[in-house]
Amino acid sequence: MSVRNLGGRIARLRGARGLSQEALATRAGIHRVTLANIERGAKRPDLATLERLARALRVPLADLLR
Repeated sequence: MSVRNLGGRIARLRGARGLSQEALATRAGIHRVTLANIERGAKRPDLATLERLARALRVPLADLLR
């Protein structure tokens, strides 16, 4: 999965849950700017960040990476 596709998936899941970038970033314990960079494909998240985002979105990590 490309970084851009991953970022788009995170953004779609966030939107489907009615969360702002700020709200998801707070839940995941990351900075909002970091999340924005991930969503637009400008930053490749490490595994720990992906796990935190999956947990915050309440989806299995495998589903996030699909």
